[in-house]
Amino acid sequence: MNRPSAERQRGADAAAIAAHRFGLGEPDLKVIGSDAIGWLAAQIGPAEPQRGSNLASGAEGARRFAEFLRDQRGRGANAGAAAPAMSASAAADMRPAEQQFGEHFRAIVQADVRARLATAAMSAKPFNERLAAFWCNHFTVSMAKASARGIVGAFEREAIRPHIGGSFETLLKAAVKHAGMLRYLDNDQSAGPASPLVRRLARRPRAEGEPGPRLTGLNENLAREVLELHTLGAPGLLGGGAAWGGWGGYTQGDVTEFARVLTGWRVPLVQLLREGHGAAEPTRFDASWHDPGPKTVLGKRYRAGPEALDEVLADLARHPSTARFVSFKLARHFVADEPPAELVAALASAFARSGGDLPLVYRTLIESPLAWTPAPTKLKTPEEFVVSSARVLGLGEQAFARAPDGGIGALGQRVQAAPSPAGWPDRAAEWLGPDAVWKRVEWATRVANLAGRNVDARTLARASLGPWLNDETARQIERASEGPQALALLLLAPEFQRR
Repeated sequence: MNRPSAERQRGADAAAIAAHRFGLGEPDLKVIGSDAIGWLAAQIGPAEPQRGSNLASGAEGARRFAEFLRDQRGRGANAGAAAPAMSASAAADMRPAEQQFGEHFRAIVQADVRARLATAAMSAKPFNERLAAFWCNHFTVSMAKASARGIVGAFEREAIRPHIGGSFETLLKAAVKHAGMLRYLDNDQSAGPASPLVRRLARRPRAEGEPGPRLTGLNENLAREVLELHTLGAPGLLGGGAAWGGWGGYTQGDVTEFARVLTGWRVPLVQLLREGHGAAEPTRFDASWHDPGPKTVLGKRYRAGPEALDEVLADLARHPSTARFVSFKLARHFVADEPPAELVAALASAFARSGGDLPLVYRTLIESPLAWTPAPTKLKTPEEFVVSSARVLGLGEQAFARAPDGGIGALGQRVQAAPSPAGWPDRAAEWLGPDAVWKRVEWATRVANLAGRNVDARTLARASLGPWLNDETARQIERASEGPQALALLLLAPEFQRR
């Protein structure tokens, strides 16, 4: 193979890194031009609207959930004269409730998944799409939990994508107060122990044998995850906070007090059902659920009422631990499983001095020489692998026509359904098990059999990988007996699997 000159090699290396480490792969590195950093910087800003029509809003997703509950109650009371109004087909549906639940949300879920993946596969701003995916994983809302079904895509479109080009504080507030987050982490049913609602329940007469009211309905899930996963972090959460200047610093008392601040922030399903399609904003503050009195979080006193939540979130967004924790996660995602301490410190400094201005943090990342080491070190997640394959092969929306997720679920990563509030893991070891590798082989082979006869994998390998293409990999692709085999070798090459 002819090797480019040293000067061209440096430029080609930068293009390959920009395309694969910071982006989602390109069929030809020429699209990046000679200024790789400029190509990335030009993409910073709010995420573009997702591709797709009739995508459900947060209000629509919550209303659909309320409709399902209404219909289920109607089926249970179908023999009684007071059964709620429901269609004859719904009343006659004898399928298991779990199957009915999945079918009720199928159209919304499939449209949301297709919109996310097709947008990433076809976007002219792949770095921006990577940032959107990073923040969606940071502020995880997962349809693996039934209460969030039908609203995960809306959470991404309404709370995350419009705000990734602004301040962390604005992004944090939008994520925490969105109906998807409130439902996913159970704040929807969190009532202050001394709230008017709980006091009223305590006074309510009970029939003989009726279980007593739940007098203390405080739920700490959202408060704990905002502190541990979204802002301050926790020692040991990502491999040890002390090594990176420390993060965390809150106590169980802070969790409880913050949970009290969060009481009253709800998604009232009955009210949404009553409002029907006219419902605009599903999140409401209900004072009857709010715990009265001042609260003290991290040593600072906050007044009662809805204003306190914004005040607490603003202080969390400006906390030094938040700057360090978020910077570490950003560096880990884009650069290395164990990112350079100097890079993390530079990102945290930019975050702190700018008050969490995210574009400045992104520019600090892409302008640091520490982010441009030539060898790829990160492993693509299944979603990144499938999307980058679709981009490089120019498949566009066709890649997700038959299966909305393009087969990503079969590779071990169910789109928009992370297994916990911590999101999907971001370390190579988590995706390198023998079964996971074999599934990638099977997926790549199927795609290559479908597309390989229409693609010159030899030319594509050189154009899309540039100097990342290893001589041995190039020889194997050249020696392939047919197009599908050559394409499978390209998709499974270490240079393509890593970023």
